[in-house]
Amino acid sequence: MAFSERDREILQVNQAMLNSVASGDWQAYSAVCAEDLSCFEAESEGHLVEGLPFHRFYFELPGEPNAAPSPVTVTMARPHLRWLSDDAVVLSYTRLTQRLSNGDPITARCCETRIWQRLDGNWKQVHVHRS
Repeated sequence: MAFSERDREILQVNQAMLNSVASGDWQAYSAVCAEDLSCFEAESEGHLVEGLPFHRFYFELPGEPNAAPSPVTVTMARPHLRWLSDDAVVLSYTRLTQRLSNGDPITARCCETRIWQRLDGNWKQVHVHRS
C-alpha cells in the first residue's frame, strides 16, 4: 500500500512515540500526548483511564541497576489509517516488539489503535486502545 505524505507524517510521529516507550523517555512520550489522554490497556484491567499519571508510573519504575541496556526494536505491522478530518486520524496496527530475554531473542505482539489529533498545530495522541 502506498502511503500519502500526511500518512507518512503520522507514521513517523507514532514510530517516534513507540521508540520513546521502548527507551523509557518520558519527556519525549509526554510531549506527544494530550493531557487528557484516554486509554484502554491490559494494565488498566478493562477500565477507561484518563490523564498522564497512569502512564508516567510505568516510565518511573526502577530498572536493574547493573543491567546493560538491551536492544529493543518496535515495528508497526500492517498500519491502517482512517482520516476523520485534516486534523484527526485513527491509526491501527499490530505492534511487534523484539528484545532479548535472558540472552534469547523474543518477539511480543499486541494490537493497537491510536487516535491522533492536531492541537495547536502539533500532533497529539488523544486515545489509545491496546490489546
